[in-house]
Order: sequence, then structure tokens, then C-alpha cells
Amino acid sequence: MKPVVWIAALAAAGALPASAAPIPRAQNFASTDVSSTDVALGAALAKLGDCAVCHTAEGGAPYAGGRPIATPFGQVFATNITPDRGTGIGSYSRAAFERAMRKGLRRDGAELYPAFPYDHFSYATGRDIDALYAFLMTRRPMRAVTPANRLIPPLGFRPVVAVWKALYFRPAPFAATPGKSAQWNRGAYLVASFGHCGGCHTPRNFLGAEQKAKAFDGGYAEGWYAPPLNASTPAATPWTEDRLFTYLRTGLDTNHAAAAGPMGAVTHELARAPQADVRAMAVYLADLMKTAPRSAAVDRATEAAAQHPVGATLYAGACATCHEPGSPMMREGRPPLRLGTPLHEDDARDTIAIVLRGLEPPVGAAGPYMPGYGASFSDAQVAEVVAYLRARFSGRPAWSKLPAAVAAARKETAA
Repeated sequence: MKPVVWIAALAAAGALPASAAPIPRAQNFASTDVSSTDVALGAALAKLGDCAVCHTAEGGAPYAGGRPIATPFGQVFATNITPDRGTGIGSYSRAAFERAMRKGLRRDGAELYPAFPYDHFSYATGRDIDALYAFLMTRRPMRAVTPANRLIPPLGFRPVVAVWKALYFRPAPFAATPGKSAQWNRGAYLVASFGHCGGCHTPRNFLGAEQKAKAFDGGYAEGWYAPPLNASTPAATPWTEDRLFTYLRTGLDTNHAAAAGPMGAVTHELARAPQADVRAMAVYLADLMKTAPRSAAVDRATEAAAQHPVGATLYAGACATCHEPGSPMMREGRPPLRLGTPLHEDDARDTIAIVLRGLEPPVGAAGPYMPGYGASFSDAQVAEVVAYLRARFSGRPAWSKLPAAVAAARKETAA
């Protein structure tokens, strides 16, 4: 039975849990109710949690919501989290805000969709939740109505989320790991809670729940592949604490790659987050990846050109001026393609997405830029270039069914 049919059957049978009770509307919030210390801490946590990334529509006011988030079940629109009392969270008391963060429930008791990662925020301390509340409630109120979600039936019926919670949601406070340093545990806490890194980098099951037994084994987000953050990482060279710190703060590491897709926006936020916290995350993640086997970093130009002559020709005309040794981009310290993590991944979608969409500078105008070739290359041509790049620079098995993968990626980009 398909999952949506199964959930519909539960709903029809009256098997859904009862709705939660609403929490009364709060009185008008006064900025004098919170300390400047709490507001500053909340601002830092908002950057570590990338709150503005999801809750700001393109061209919209910060935190005013409206950004569409693609899921396998349709589009969910991020809500307005400014303190506007009509369309935002201005009527949320501190208790209502904490319940939303920890339990995924709106002030009126309705279920929140797990596109909002309350399964991660449930790990947060009360002190940190208070601080984030103080920060958000002292932002400028913006009236902005959130568009209606576009989900496949019956998932637009919010009570079905209660079934998902009963199956998969196990809220718990964060527990430090004995024997690890305070810095390591701080990083583990931030990665698990506000950073919600597993939301992208952990595979999900057919109902969209993270497979906790495969934590950080790699996942998918908004048309991109989020590679493993553990010993399964496909990186051609080891990730060290210093390299991870640089990458998280700038979106670029000369021995790996430039941040692309959703990760590009994340690095914009982390560039302004407290350095000590980003360093702690790097310490934790580097430890997770330290025993990883390495892919071969190679350059087999002649062999790859013989296998994929069309791809080699297209590469020579469109890519070589930036990516070959001695080019201006390479002299500026950009990662050589043989070290680029996307080319070493088991899934081709990141390489395809970069060719189709290009790359914007992750942090700062001086960062790497690459134009997209989706408008000038056909699906067959993109597939040829991608096949050539994989054969020349990775030393890994060829990706299969590339034309179909390119067509699917192009469709996703246009959606």
C-alpha cells in the first residue's frame, strides 16, 4: 500500500491522535522583557540554524517567510517568524514558541510539517530557545501571509502528521558524550540541534523520516545530493578541522570544492556566526570523517577523451579556460577538478546541477563564479560533459543513466 493511501486509511478509521490544545495569545511583546545578552545569543543561534535561509523568500523581508521548500510530497512554504501579530509569531508566548520548537505544534495546536526541523530543535537547551525567542521577537514586524502549502492528498490534512510523529518523532535533550572534549561536545550539540545537519546529510525513508541508524550517510535536499559527513565521505583528500572551518566560514576549500546549492546559503550564515561555534562544529565533523577511505585524485585526460570525445570537445570550449592548470581561476587558488568532491560522489546529481545552474560566490563577491550551461547545452551534451569529467578526474566507476538524470535535474530546476 502506498504511504499516502495508508495514512488516509488511518485518518478514515479515526486512528489519528487528538489535536493539541491551543495556547492563549500572548500580550504585546515589549523589548524590555528580554536582555541584550539574550538577543545577541539568539542572533548567533539564528545564524547557526540558518533561520533566514528558509524563512526568507527571494526578494522578501528577512524572516517574513514565503520561501517554497521542495519535498517528495510537494511544496511546503516557510512561515513568517517576525513578530507580526496577524501573520507572524507576534501572538506566541514564550511557552508557545518552545512547544513549536520542541514538539512541532503551532500556537493553535495544529501540527507543523517536519520540513520545519523540530526533530532537531528538540535537542536545544531551554536557555538557547529563550535566546532565539528574544531575538525573533525583537525583529521588525512584517505583515506577510504565507502561501498555502501544495502537498499531495491527504497530506494537506495536518492531523496526519501526528501519525508520522507517533512512528518517528522521539524528542529528547542532547546528551554529551563522556570522554570527549567540551569543544567536541559543543560541536556535536550544534550539529544535532540548531545546525540540523542531518536534515540534509542523512538518508530518509519512504515517509520522509531520517534513518537514524544511517546518520550522516548522505541525503538529498532541494535537488542536490548532500554527501556523507562520516567515514563514508567521498572526498579525495582528508577533511581536517582547519579545512572544515575554512569551508564552513567561506564556502570554499582549495582541496575539496566550493559550496553549491543549499550549502552555499548555509555558508553565508555561518560566515557571520561566532567563530568559536563554527570551530566546534568543524572539530566534531572532522572527527566523524577522520577514518574515511579516499577516492583516487587523478587526471586521465587522454583516456577520458577517447571514451567521451564529444564531452572532451565541449569541455575544451566551455570549461578549460577556467579549469586547466595555469588558468586565472586556478592561479587564484580554486580547487582543481580532480579534488572536487562532487566528481567522487556515487550520485551524479551535484555535478549535473553545477553544470546546469552554475555557481554563485558562496561568501563574498570574490568567491568562485561559474555560469550555468543549462540554456546552451542540450541534455545529451550535459550528459557527455559530466561523463567526461567523471572519467577524467575521479578514477571512480562511470555514472549510469546520465541522460535521464540530466532530464530529471533540468525539470527540477525549472519547477
